[in-house]
Amino acid sequence: MSDAQARLAALRASRAGAKDSSTAADVTEDPTKVWHKTACVLCSNNCGIEVRLDGRKITRVRGDKNHPASKGYTCEKALRIDYYQNGRDRLTAPMRRRPDGTFEEVSWDTAIAEVAEKLTAIRDTVGGDKILYYGGGGQGNHFPGAYARGVMQTLGVKYRSNALAQEKTGMFWAQGKMFGKQNLGAMGDFEHTDCAVFIGKNPWQSHGFPETRNELNKIRNDDERKLIVMDPRISETAAMADHHLRVRPGTDAWALAALLAIMIEEGLTDERFLADHCTGWDVLRELISGTDIAGSARKCGIAEAELHAAARTMSTARSLSTEEDLGIEMAPHSTLNSWLQRLLYLVTGNFAKPGGMNLPLRLAPMCGHSGEGEVDPVTGSAMLSGLLACAAIPDCIDTDHPNRFRALFVESANPLHTLPDSKRFREAFEKLEFLVVIDVAMTETARAADYVLPACSQYEKPEATFFAGEMPSNYFQVRHPILEPLGDSLPEPEIHRRLVTEMGGRPDGTDGLAQAAQQGREAFIEALGQASATDPDVGAKLPVVLYEALGPTLGNMAPAAIMFGASMQASMRYPDQVRAAGIEGEGLELANNLFDKLINSPSGMIYSVSEYSETWDRIAHPDGKIHLYIDELADEYRSLADEEPATGHDRFPFVLSAGERRSSNANDVIRDPDWRKRDRDGSLRIHPGDATSLGLVDGSRVKITSKRGEAEAPAEVTDTVMAGHVTLPHGFGTEYPDETGEHKISGVAVNELTDIEDRDWLSLTPHHKHVRVALEAV
Repeated sequence: MSDAQARLAALRASRAGAKDSSTAADVTEDPTKVWHKTACVLCSNNCGIEVRLDGRKITRVRGDKNHPASKGYTCEKALRIDYYQNGRDRLTAPMRRRPDGTFEEVSWDTAIAEVAEKLTAIRDTVGGDKILYYGGGGQGNHFPGAYARGVMQTLGVKYRSNALAQEKTGMFWAQGKMFGKQNLGAMGDFEHTDCAVFIGKNPWQSHGFPETRNELNKIRNDDERKLIVMDPRISETAAMADHHLRVRPGTDAWALAALLAIMIEEGLTDERFLADHCTGWDVLRELISGTDIAGSARKCGIAEAELHAAARTMSTARSLSTEEDLGIEMAPHSTLNSWLQRLLYLVTGNFAKPGGMNLPLRLAPMCGHSGEGEVDPVTGSAMLSGLLACAAIPDCIDTDHPNRFRALFVESANPLHTLPDSKRFREAFEKLEFLVVIDVAMTETARAADYVLPACSQYEKPEATFFAGEMPSNYFQVRHPILEPLGDSLPEPEIHRRLVTEMGGRPDGTDGLAQAAQQGREAFIEALGQASATDPDVGAKLPVVLYEALGPTLGNMAPAAIMFGASMQASMRYPDQVRAAGIEGEGLELANNLFDKLINSPSGMIYSVSEYSETWDRIAHPDGKIHLYIDELADEYRSLADEEPATGHDRFPFVLSAGERRSSNANDVIRDPDWRKRDRDGSLRIHPGDATSLGLVDGSRVKITSKRGEAEAPAEVTDTVMAGHVTLPHGFGTEYPDETGEHKISGVAVNELTDIEDRDWLSLTPHHKHVRVALEAV
């Protein structure tokens, strides 16, 4: 038996005997009655859930009342996670592309050897910086992105990207300008706020904070608390609002500018807060004061009186929390919108206080930080948050530029389906010399790959996400595996370990560290310190080193070894807050105790407790203040005065919001259309007046045409959308085998309609929520 086979056998044996994910003290006679603790993987909330199993099938799902954040709450989508776990297109063995384009199964030894050979050949010929790493995790699994460091370091990969680089990097850049680091994001305290503001967001469906629907109902039912929503749609959240600012699609910047100008005009700003804690207020006030409020109201389609009323409600509330989402981030003036949205809570002084916006402590940052002048190697586009802009990827491949990317390593992601302008991405991917994909299913991107390496599902391995950002207490859940791996699938840490070893990148000190770990945690910590000091490779590839050396001592939780590094960082950066959460010890003892608590708390745990005022300690600017004025966006703000929002186009008279969140969709990890109990084909929502003019009724087939493609969808006639505005859900249009094995596509793949050239000038965030289309009855 090979070393790799021995490690896998030990891992599976430990899983077979593990009972710590079960709520029962002993396995009952009927295993189908046992509740196993885990989490939902369908949005960033990752609510704690408990499930029952019948063999490999998840038969029952309920909220986990012991989860420190969700406390038994879950929405209806979690009830259908078996459609993810047991999808018919799950991968069970490594796949290699044949010359005719079909795939054949190969052994792990063959796949690892050949993938390693292809990647190192590119590295040795043109350099590892010509290999791009994309992905690294989704809504439920963030461990792979960390473990990938080992492969990236071994190959000399310098550039990476993921879905955040088509959604959030403009927002990250703006908060970096204001707070000093792009990975410092203020989070709303919606549990305690007196005024909740949602801009381009429908949290009833997209969630975003613990117990979302419960909290929304509490606010609605309390006369002392207010809810404000800026959204062109009458969404579920908008229908509950005290103020629904029904903005015209794509005109959010004018609405936000008007609100800020009203606050200044009516003396509603917190001048004491601004003087004590901020810089740049004088020049910012002058900029905003020049705003034509009446003109901005006309352009955004909101009555001036409504804007004044909402501004007063926000400014006079005892506390205010806000949250933006893709509705303004993937729309015209994307990065500008993110700046203006933050100014709403800052000019009113709603920062570092209960019910306001605060900077939480995280076990690991959600993104990196890019310095001024960091650009991609081909197009010269700005690198934000350490990520290459998704919209720049095709031009960084499909070119004769000497620095073009020759190979792509994709993990837990499906860029050919989820990134803008799928046609352009397919054209570019055909120019790659090598493409390898790690995933659980045969996705659209996997079908284009040279090799596909099968990963365990998120319920077959330890996993976690780093989304949690709560104040004053923050939580974390390391999920325990509840099922055996399917077929020969492997956890991503094992795949990365094998690749690093095959490519000759295994640090020399790993064997000694593994021996020290067998002697105990104290011996391991001492040996790790010595090895890191003498071999820089140990630190550079620490996740893989921890997995290989410390992992074998953790039994079925081996992939969670990476949390030891996170625990060490937390114990050094904020020991007092960790101890306030009930974790005892000093220095490495504190780190060790935190790590043990993390991996032995299947429902999750509180790992830090802070005072709201400690938010100020986390500002990264040397002066400790918030920098309000962003010079790079000032000219764009001034241009709003003369700019007229885009109106109807003769050829494409409708605005499509591509990627609406509904009760019948989540993300792309569930590919089986049968999980949808309604709206199976993803309807096009259209205003009754527009439907009448086109001769449409509910269920009519509609042809949708954009600059880049066309599609068909059933019509859903509703006054929840404005005239001239239509919406389609995301997560549809994937190819999936039916019961007979025939592959079919259900619904519209919205990125067949989006145009990669319609994007923000700074962040390159695509305008998914503002796609010009034409409609006609089929």
